[in-house]
Amino acid sequence: MYVVIRRYDGNTQLGGRLADSVDEIRSLMSAVPGFRSYYYVQGDSDAASVTVCDDRAGVEESTRIAADWVRANAPDAVSGPPVVLAGEAVAAF
Repeated sequence: MYVVIRRYDGNTQLGGRLADSVDEIRSLMSAVPGFRSYYYVQGDSDAASVTVCDDRAGVEESTRIAADWVRANAPDAVSGPPVVLAGEAVAAF
């Protein structure tokens, strides 16, 4: 199982855009081969999304989809590219 975390620093507007497009994002992410789950966390001054897939190819595809969606739908809602952490989950419960 692989996980990718995309952290958007200094972001306060992406959550609203995402909330308005939940069905679209669910459809996009669910189409990723090996997709397991997606989470979006809105902090006070930053945000993060987490995608869990069966393999590395899935998290790489989800990151591409996320970047394309932000560029097309909310380019002014982020202050720059996300910090991305991706890797194999070594513990889950």
